[in-house]
Amino acid sequence: MSKKQEAIELINKKLKGDTFLTYKEIAQITGYHPKYILKLKKDILNNNISLVHGNKNRKPANALSEEEKNKIINLYKKSTVSIRRFCKFYNRRSYSCIYNTLKNYEKSLNNKN
Repeated sequence: MSKKQEAIELINKKLKGDTFLTYKEIAQITGYHPKYILKLKKDILNNNISLVHGNKNRKPANALSEEEKNKIINLYKKSTVSIRRFCKFYNRRSYSCIYNTLKNYEKSLNNKN
């Protein structure tokens, strides 16, 4: 059972009167901040409690598209400069983003051989 599920169960017991724990004690047991426990209580009372984060399984908004990855790979293959100089030339993404894209491409080539 996750901490959030445990906190929800303890809050429900508190709301039903089955326990004499305070919200501060529930926070100490679960490791959450007392304000978050009160927020969970409010969500339970309003019936909009969710155990799964809202952005789970979504692609990040700033993720590279396949089209841009292919563009980076093709441009770099045509060049004869280092990755650092290529990043300065490309100038739309960070060094780590371009580096990881190119290294993943190299790994995929090595795995095919």
